[in-house]
Amino acid sequence: MNKKQILLIVEDDPGLQKQLKWRFTDYQVVIAGNRGDAIAAVRMHKPDVVTLDLGLPPDPVNASEGLETLSEILQLSPIAKVIVVTGNGDRDNAVKAVAMGAYDFYQKPVDSDVLALIVGRAYQLVDLEKAYRHLKQTVSEPLTGIIAACKSMQGIARMIEKVAPTNATTLLLGESGTGKEVFAKAIHQLSLRSDRAFVAVNCAAIPENLLESELFGYEKGAFTGASQLTKGKIEFADQGTFFLDEIGDLPISLQAKLLRFLQERSVERLGGRKPIPVDVRIICATHQDLESLIDQGKFRLDLYYRVSEISINIPPLREREGDAVMIATALLKRFNEASHKRIKGFSNDALMAIEQYSWPGNIREMENKVKRAIILTDDAYLTADDLELPVGEGDVSPPFNLRAVREEAESTAIKKALLSANNNISKAAKMLGVTRPTLYTLLDKYEIQADE
Repeated sequence: MNKKQILLIVEDDPGLQKQLKWRFTDYQVVIAGNRGDAIAAVRMHKPDVVTLDLGLPPDPVNASEGLETLSEILQLSPIAKVIVVTGNGDRDNAVKAVAMGAYDFYQKPVDSDVLALIVGRAYQLVDLEKAYRHLKQTVSEPLTGIIAACKSMQGIARMIEKVAPTNATTLLLGESGTGKEVFAKAIHQLSLRSDRAFVAVNCAAIPENLLESELFGYEKGAFTGASQLTKGKIEFADQGTFFLDEIGDLPISLQAKLLRFLQERSVERLGGRKPIPVDVRIICATHQDLESLIDQGKFRLDLYYRVSEISINIPPLREREGDAVMIATALLKRFNEASHKRIKGFSNDALMAIEQYSWPGNIREMENKVKRAIILTDDAYLTADDLELPVGEGDVSPPFNLRAVREEAESTAIKKALLSANNNISKAAKMLGVTRPTLYTLLDKYEIQADE
């Protein structure tokens, strides 16, 4: 049997309360006769749809009490559909309410059948929005390969989603192993160039005497051994994205030529005399402090300004609270499949070690440790020893225990509510969105004295 949807009716007229409760038998109707009861009901029941009489006492003339109630309801539940009910001729306050975020309005005298149509339409919209949110959660994430649970990483993910559709030159900063190339690929995949090439060059991995020809290409006969015309990596990225990794290691002799390309968007091959236009999105990355290199005369200031139209700082793994265990679990699944193993997970001491370890090599180090452990172990669960991680002293229970976290949060919330309510149990219960008996039960459970 499906649970009835909750409809909150905020109305001070007892006769109208009964009429509406009788009319809306298809819903679980909750009645509130004043602002305080309405707010307590929102906290307790989290209704998807609310009908709100703007003429709540004590100020039925200008409906300020009703508008303030509307504002508070929307603060507590921004996705709730609030249908405001106004007095005959009170159109101004109805318009104000809709401007504040009310879903719709209806004028008295109430025709319950018409109001039922408005309420039904509101619930249809609620169902559509819920289905859309569920769909967004179930489809694959656009930021492929990025696990972002902590707040700072979620902020970076949102920033990338905004930057990707533009052509802005982007500079990714972060320690080695933080996944800068993964972020660069995510920008490419979300860009308008996603169906074109993504070409990457690591400045630190190519000898200086070969790097120029690798980037810009060369004409036949440009130097000994140049037996044929060869395009550079920048040309191969035409219409796509060119990722210049470890740009801090780019020799000073090549920085001027790269700057010229960024300014003119054309390249000249070694031995060539004709500029070749190239339409390409540039993303750069480095683990070095470019400003320090500028002070040392090892990096051009004008090039820095060109490559850092948008700068994104990727935090090291040790600063990403909660991400280490999630990333380790994702790596375990990936390497399990690649190695045709059936490792079930991590032991408790391994989870604690993963959470406590500083990961100086960041995600790259974690990849190595998890992959090695999966290959060498014969057990069903990976231990801290398998991962070659130190085990911290103290409790070796998992670093996340939902019951403990929930109980600590409940206890803290109750104490704060009692403090705010001056130890008034009824007021504290309304603030917490629970009944008085429930609050007394929680006080006993957590051994909290109201007068503490």
